[in-house]
Amino acid sequence: MNDSGHRFIDLRQWVISHPLLAFPLFYLGWAYLFWVPVLLSDESVWVFPNLLWFLIGGASPLLAGLVLAALTGGKAQVLDLARRLGDWRRIPGRWWLVILLFWLCLDLAMAGMALWLGITDSPLDVNTSLFLNPGMLLFLLLLSFVFPAIEEIGLRGYYLDTLQQHFGPTTAGLVNGTVWAIWHAPFVWFPGYYANTTFNPELYWWLPMIVCQTLLIVQVYNRADRSILAVLIFHGMMNFTGEWLRISPDMYPFMLIGNLLAAVLLVLWWNRKKV
Repeated sequence: MNDSGHRFIDLRQWVISHPLLAFPLFYLGWAYLFWVPVLLSDESVWVFPNLLWFLIGGASPLLAGLVLAALTGGKAQVLDLARRLGDWRRIPGRWWLVILLFWLCLDLAMAGMALWLGITDSPLDVNTSLFLNPGMLLFLLLLSFVFPAIEEIGLRGYYLDTLQQHFGPTTAGLVNGTVWAIWHAPFVWFPGYYANTTFNPELYWWLPMIVCQTLLIVQVYNRADRSILAVLIFHGMMNFTGEWLRISPDMYPFMLIGNLLAAVLLVLWWNRKKV
């Protein structure tokens, strides 16, 4: 056997021996490697060559999931990812309502609460013309659903599965969410990334919100028989609903409370089932 064959075997053995570490190393390392030039640039992330570096780095969850699945489970595990991405029959009928309506209901409830508490008198600025503007609608659909598809295949389809082989859903969700939050942190500094959206995140409330949202995603994932499609749509609806309702920037720190409360109630419910 030649040197390359030995290196492949050594790599495979290391990944199998360190399943919880392999994914974040690949996932974060690949992304940050290509994102550094964008972070150091004064040009918008949406212009060449920044867009190229951003997209190559942004492919890290998909690449990490596919490469590690192939190394640890071969073709069978890669095909399993594909099946769980495309098989809508895994999702119970009642859970379609949760997937499609949860974020709309939460955002509207938090907007009503903000009005009642006097946090802001304009929690929402609903974009009523969005569905009449094909260009903007297409951009938001791309931002809301295509990018999450790349994320969910590896982050949940591979890594969350791996974590839940070692931990319960709460711990697995906290680890998964923390790694996801670290991956997202540079987005705050990408020049012009949020220029065409109403979202302007700050790390102090956005990163903990990502962890809370992950706990909710874990619930959908498990209830839908490990469906990648379910969490993809759930994730996409979170993004799309926020942009459609055009949540006020003043609302986002307050929105953390709603996400945290939902996550805490979910964890308490999980723990009650174990008693």
